[in-house]
Amino acid sequence: MSSPYESNPPTLRPTAGPLRRAFRSRRPLGPAGRAPGRDPRRPAVERDPRPALAGRPPRGRPPGAYLRGGIWIGDRCVVGANRKIKRAILLPHAKAPHLNYVRDSILGADVNLGAGTILSNFRHDGGRIHVPCDGERLDTGRRKLGAILGDGVLTGCNSVLHPGVVVGRGTQIYPGVQLRPGVYPERSIVKLRQDLEIVAQGA
Repeated sequence: MSSPYESNPPTLRPTAGPLRRAFRSRRPLGPAGRAPGRDPRRPAVERDPRPALAGRPPRGRPPGAYLRGGIWIGDRCVVGANRKIKRAILLPHAKAPHLNYVRDSILGADVNLGAGTILSNFRHDGGRIHVPCDGERLDTGRRKLGAILGDGVLTGCNSVLHPGVVVGRGTQIYPGVQLRPGVYPERSIVKLRQDLEIVAQGA
């Protein structure tokens, strides 16, 4: 399977037109970027032959943000300080503002990642990533794949999405939740149940 992050990705051709229209004012990032580590007060954009396009300027000036090639960032997205974005698509108004890890992932419009949300993109054994769906394990053919989040998905602080997670639009993921690979329905609430025990000190 060819990479969907090639210069002319065949798997993205049907959506290239709508994406380009969504990015009403595109600014090339890669070749004109500053080499990583030159100035920690400014965003670092690695020189990369793959395309890196951004829409209207994101809010704020993210110091230390690390943007690599193969990314599409829509209008008015938020990329926070010290963030790593690589091989990803952020549709308009998507937000990754607080110590987030976003690679090989798609964030729909108005997605908001809570502080510390991690979109894992690689299995420990290095195997290809499968997505369980309707009783089957769909082989993505990829060794690196993060999460695909529908429009308006919200994640709580320190949530972790394992490789191959697909979340329907409008779903809320509560703090501390770990999502295993699979397809999660739209407009759902995913929360963690835990039992707390409070004892006196020295007991």
